[in-house]
Amino acid sequence: MISVFVKEQKRYTQFELAKLLECSSIEIKKYIQLLKQYGIVKAVKSSKNQKNMSDLLEQDIEIESPYDSEQEYYYVFTFVGVISAFGRIIKCYPKYIFNDNAPTSELKTILQVLQKYNANQQIVQMFSNSNEEKSFNLLSVILYLLKDYYENGIYTNEINVVETNGSGEILWDKTINDSFVYLNNNRPYYVDIYTKKRIRNNSDYFRKLHEIIISICSRELLDAQLTELFDLEPVELTEDPLSCLGDTNDILYHIQIELNNQFNTRKQLVLKMLYTYISQASHLNDMDAFSMFGTNSFNLVWEKVCARVMNNQLDKPLINIPIKSDKFTRYTKLKSIVEHPKWSGIDDEGKFEKLAKDTLIPDIISVVKENNGYTFIIFDAKYYNIKIDRNELSGYPGITDVTKQYLYQLAYKDLIDDSSIKSIKNCFLMPTENSDIIKLGQVRMEMLENIGLKNIQIRLLPANDVYEYYLNDKKYDISRLEL
Repeated sequence: MISVFVKEQKRYTQFELAKLLECSSIEIKKYIQLLKQYGIVKAVKSSKNQKNMSDLLEQDIEIESPYDSEQEYYYVFTFVGVISAFGRIIKCYPKYIFNDNAPTSELKTILQVLQKYNANQQIVQMFSNSNEEKSFNLLSVILYLLKDYYENGIYTNEINVVETNGSGEILWDKTINDSFVYLNNNRPYYVDIYTKKRIRNNSDYFRKLHEIIISICSRELLDAQLTELFDLEPVELTEDPLSCLGDTNDILYHIQIELNNQFNTRKQLVLKMLYTYISQASHLNDMDAFSMFGTNSFNLVWEKVCARVMNNQLDKPLINIPIKSDKFTRYTKLKSIVEHPKWSGIDDEGKFEKLAKDTLIPDIISVVKENNGYTFIIFDAKYYNIKIDRNELSGYPGITDVTKQYLYQLAYKDLIDDSSIKSIKNCFLMPTENSDIIKLGQVRMEMLENIGLKNIQIRLLPANDVYEYYLNDKKYDISRLEL
């Protein structure tokens, strides 16, 4: 099976993609169109100075029908994760990685982050939706079945066995009715006691079915060169084919009967996954199969990861931070302090005001105890490839992001002036593939600096380092940023 790496937001020509995926010019048009339907690829206009850029710009307008003049367009992947399509595996790695065009280790960590990021979702994405069609997401089902197996083991049903003088629960009704008894001082003594023991039914139909499907799924990932990427050990529980349990309709019928009699939540989910896998009869190397695991919005993942490791305190009340203030109660949450716009009007009863529903909400606020007291830090996690040197400024947040970051300081001015906070700091957090924190500089606007607002520092964080903190539920040492 063909397995290739592509870079998020890198501009590829149609010829480059055809060569990479080893397909004809006719096939690549079909593949690009399908990837566009799922929001994985965008076609943008080309220009001489765009080829080496790695961020989509405002002027990079997506083209709906770019096939009339294929030399005038670039194709950009707006996805991080793994795609199985046309009998090929496409591994999309993030845009901030420049030094390796096949970053297996980095992508392996990112896939673990994505799995944890999605862990609170109880529904497995068995189907991938586009604007025009819905397809079976085989990769998600395979990953669910294998992860469940590693965590919970093989599907088993227990059977009750009655023993004589065993160590299990005593069956008093059977003992009284069936066992010989003799009386001594009007007290009954039973020669034998019947007990109940629960044992695994190793010949169970569904245990065998689970073993076969797990083995098939493991072989599929191994053939697709994805076991290492998803950090999964190959599993070979049996070489028996699925047909040894009957034809497809017969197996599905058995699963439906078991579902009706099964009340264990985990077992119900496993049975549903098995049913879906068997009924779809799809494989990763099928030319007409399409499935994926990843996200079109890795910026949101970066924001959540940074919020977790930087100890975001937006949802915490002041008593838990702790900040003392006479203007706000101990139970006031930081995010509720930000003022909502007030809209006023006049009607027959006079003037009135209405509060807008939405307001400014910063990404992350951390209150850190330092030698001279508490420091109030406003972070904004930005997923950009910023470049600042004497010859070039590119890949930077827009004016809206900059002004909002200043306004967050104004939003908390009353709290800061009336509390034990000694200083306030402001910072953009962006990812880098480097192993060290990069103090890139700052962004400032003099008209806002002149009214006492702090300029916005820029820090590039080692992405792999941050991911490890996130995966291990640890907090980052904010003092390392040297703000």
